[in-house]
Amino acid sequence: MDRLLLIDDEADVRYSFGRILDSPDIELAAAESGEEGLRLLPQFKPDVVIMDIRMGGMSGLETLRQIRQADPKLPVIMMTAYGTTQTAIEAMKLGAYDYLLKPFDVPRLQEIVRAALKAARDMRQMVAVQPALDAEDVALGIVGRSEAMQAVFKLIGQLARSDPTVLVTGESGTGKELVARAIYHHSQRSRQPYLAINCAAIPEHLLESELFGHEKGAFTGAAAQRIGKFEQCHRGTLFLDEIGDMSLATQTKILRVLQTGAFDRVGGNQPVQVDVRIIAATHQPLEQAIAARRFREDLFYRLNVVRIHLPPLRDRLDDLPLLAEYFLRKLASGRRQPPLALAASSLDLLQKYSWPGNIRELENAIRRALVVARGDTILPADLPPEILEAARATPAGSMGPPSRSPATPPPSGAEPDWDAVAERLFDWAQNNPQARILPTVERALIRAALRHTRWNQVQAARLLGITRATLRKRIQKFQIVRGPPSD
Repeated sequence: MDRLLLIDDEADVRYSFGRILDSPDIELAAAESGEEGLRLLPQFKPDVVIMDIRMGGMSGLETLRQIRQADPKLPVIMMTAYGTTQTAIEAMKLGAYDYLLKPFDVPRLQEIVRAALKAARDMRQMVAVQPALDAEDVALGIVGRSEAMQAVFKLIGQLARSDPTVLVTGESGTGKELVARAIYHHSQRSRQPYLAINCAAIPEHLLESELFGHEKGAFTGAAAQRIGKFEQCHRGTLFLDEIGDMSLATQTKILRVLQTGAFDRVGGNQPVQVDVRIIAATHQPLEQAIAARRFREDLFYRLNVVRIHLPPLRDRLDDLPLLAEYFLRKLASGRRQPPLALAASSLDLLQKYSWPGNIRELENAIRRALVVARGDTILPADLPPEILEAARATPAGSMGPPSRSPATPPPSGAEPDWDAVAERLFDWAQNNPQARILPTVERALIRAALRHTRWNQVQAARLLGITRATLRKRIQKFQIVRGPPSD
């Protein structure tokens, strides 16, 4: 349950908030003064504080200073009348999360409170690396025992000792935001604010204002100065999700912040200096966006100081049983019920599916199965229809989606004449003096194996007779990237 502390000396305001925020998921406590609010703070332990600026006794600004000293990560929403917006802006500079104007616009109030509660959860919920699955309460965590995920865990640990910019890449649904939060929680800035913003979810004309703030009159509707996320996050960590969708103009201002630590608010000409660590994430291949001139190359190199790539679920199917168990326990804990078991036949179907939505899709599949299951075990019939349809389309005895048929059928019976194949290769090499036969053939074999297994690295390694770790090194060595779905 979320806890809100309201500090206001007006009984009518306290009553209105009680009505507006009445919810079984919210516990609301009220204080009549800043002094009383500070006394309530350690015993009530609120997730968010909503406070008036002008009160009898201790002022809102002084109360805010003391709250920030006690808990720098506690989001504080300030309230102000129209005539005192400049004071509210001063509060933002002191570290307030946001401010509300009186009289209240109820939808706007609810929107700000929801955003503040999410920010509070992001800052307080520790992201565990390989959470203990035998614990009664499963923590929010990044789960995996595969070699690729172990490399991710090690890198997160190494980043705890320093403060570089980090770029997290991977397909949608692979857990990039969890990695960003794990980096934050294990960093030297873990006691300072953490804010996340989805660059793809905010219209282009609003994103710049959201990040950098704006001056009064900067554009139509800018009735007052506004502080952006960079100023709110001073000395903290800012997570820029889907940065590949950011416009070139906004990219330029981000580059300036990374280079100088300064920026101008929209409509302003006075530089604002900040100390913010940036963690960026994208599902897009930024190298291709650079080639298409949709992303600045200089910004890419500024962001790509440390790069963490999250593999898609189809490339880490060894982790699927562990992930399924994790979600079963996590969702059961939220429902306050014992976790259901997963039938072996159901797990087999999950491992045969290609998971285009990655881990997010797996969590949703487990969530659906928990709803429709009629006993204490999840049976194949409880799984989503698309998983069952994919299983019906998979040939018996095979793992994963059916392989693409070769252009010509392989010879049956006798083994191919490999000496003749080698002779033709050397004939080709003699006419191409720059040719390097072994790397060329090795790359072609690896690409063919990946195509035939629909990029399932476990199956491709088995087909080639090498380990998965060796295959991954060869993919990196030859810079093999997945092409269109037919590739």
